[in-house]
Amino acid sequence: MNDSPLTTYITDIADFVCGYPLFLLLIGGGLFLFIHSGMISLRRLPEALFALKSSRKADDGSAGISSAKALVSVVAATVGMGNIAGVTIAIAMGGPGAVFWMWVSALVGMSTKYHEGVLAVKYRSFDSSGQPHGGPMHIIRHALSRRWQPMARMFAIAGMFGTLCIMNANQLTEALTSTASQLTPIENMTMAKLITGVTIALLVAMVTLGGIKRIANVASVLVPFMVGAYFLMVLYIIATHLGGLPTAVQSIFSNAFSLEAGWGALAGTAIIGARRAALVNDAGVGTASIMHGTSASKEPVKEGLVAMLGPAIDSGFVCTLTAMAILLCGNLDDASGRGLDIALVAFDNGIPGGRYLLTAIVACFAISSMFSYSFYGRRCAEFMFGQQAKKPYLLLFILSLVLFAVVPLQAAVGLCDMFYALMAFPTMIMLVRLRNDVRAESRRYFNNIKESEIITTQQI
Repeated sequence: MNDSPLTTYITDIADFVCGYPLFLLLIGGGLFLFIHSGMISLRRLPEALFALKSSRKADDGSAGISSAKALVSVVAATVGMGNIAGVTIAIAMGGPGAVFWMWVSALVGMSTKYHEGVLAVKYRSFDSSGQPHGGPMHIIRHALSRRWQPMARMFAIAGMFGTLCIMNANQLTEALTSTASQLTPIENMTMAKLITGVTIALLVAMVTLGGIKRIANVASVLVPFMVGAYFLMVLYIIATHLGGLPTAVQSIFSNAFSLEAGWGALAGTAIIGARRAALVNDAGVGTASIMHGTSASKEPVKEGLVAMLGPAIDSGFVCTLTAMAILLCGNLDDASGRGLDIALVAFDNGIPGGRYLLTAIVACFAISSMFSYSFYGRRCAEFMFGQQAKKPYLLLFILSLVLFAVVPLQAAVGLCDMFYALMAFPTMIMLVRLRNDVRAESRRYFNNIKESEIITTQQI
């Protein structure tokens, strides 16, 4: 079936905006921040793990959530459909080498998220009840001059639409209806998708209407469970297909730098990996700073250290699990762009009843993402229109889950990519301009730690 003119138009715009411009912005900008920070995502990883361990309790119980819960809520958003459908689409379009470029994106993304976390706490706002509000729009408002203020509104408007779970709602509905059709024939697929969308919307409403603390509490239980279960599933596939593991790993590296099809093909593989990574770890997109800005932590650098663990979990760990399962058991020769269908077949080939197990995991991934995305979009709406926009936006968000459940996949992916790009441009410009603020905070924090260690040693 031919795509409609509107679908083609949306896809063409998304392909342009999310091609070389987004690649250079996220990877180039992230690499610049990585170098400027002295490779902080490599040097300070132990400190980040310690900061996570010590942040399980909020610094101030009167407002905000703990840094650990902020991270879990961010991971709840990023560990979603992109980790399965997105990675599968990347491999189908760009070959196994796209996975390598997702790893590169994870490494530089950790540095980018460190900067986001530091600035989110340093330049956040507080409402009349004392609740903290963070995100690029607040950072730009407090840290940049008046001529940069339109970027704050640009981010907020793009954030209102970019966080509407376009791809998650679409792909989750596809997964559930596809799996159900394996058990019993479905005569009216459109009606089945509509009913599925309504059910998803009701489940999401039960959590999102409870506010950030309910979202964080649910995420802190759901995320460890779903990541652990997914790890065990892929571990089983690897254990039962050990003979093919060396070839799968080798294909990632050889394809990442292959020049057999020319430099254009190599660049295309890198761009596809980076483009999908933008949807997976959100580094440089700005959404994570909205969540970390609500943390009760009063120390910007500590929040930045916790924040930088996000890409290591989603792009570094979970995406690698998906890649291994697809490369060992998937059929990429039959890749038609329906990423989740390919993944379902791969898991069914690798695990008895794998299709149904993956569908259950997919449902957890997708729905947990919707919880956090609803909060991101709500905060963008509140920035633009005030506190009174909270309830109308949540209603719009919940209704959109039903709408996007029946939207064609190509149009959904195009819209999602386009809005994410429009969020990334003001965010990355902001991060680069404020990089010295982050460096100053980092020096202050780590110098204080050294002085404390020296004093402790002298007392002993």
